Amino acid sequence: MIILADGFEEVEAIGVITILRRAEISVTIVGLVSTVVEGFSGIKIIADRRITEVDPNSFDMLILPGGPAYKKLENSKNVIDIIKRFDQKKKFIAAIGFAPIVLAKAGILEDRIVTVFPGYEKEVPRPREASIIVDRNVITAQGTSTTLLFALKLVEILASKRTAEKIKKQMVIR
Repeated sequence: MIILADGFEEVEAIGVITILRRAEISVTIVGLVSTVVEGFSGIKIIADRRITEVDPNSFDMLILPGGPAYKKLENSKNVIDIIKRFDQKKKFIAAIGFAPIVLAKAGILEDRIVTVFPGYEKEVPRPREASIIVDRNVITAQGTSTTLLFALKLVEILASKRTAEKIKKQMVIR
């Protein structure tokens, strides 16, 4: 499940969706408020469902792209509740760019190291300078330029390293 709110970073969302689907991993696009969600650059995405129409228990991973939309995500009781439930069940939670700030707001990062968009390190408890960090069930990435590698890491976790390598080769990702 990938949750989108108006102002999401298109590259981070669409890049992840594309790579996961190329790996034949089912992705449900969930709109925070509506099934039509407008990204930071004005690109509109039609979500499969609104957040009130999904059962979070039916998903193996929660993905949050960044962009200015992170403020809407962190102010959503539904999103914060889903993050907490996923963490309690040790399900995978992935966030990129500004989105790790939403995980901090949910209170699940106190004993984890994460990466976040440069300049926002004070918004998360234990930031580190890295493109991607995996700390138990939480996967974080720095931002737009790390999207493809972040998505490949998610493929590796959800499918296999072999599948991730195959997609990497097909897409000529270095």
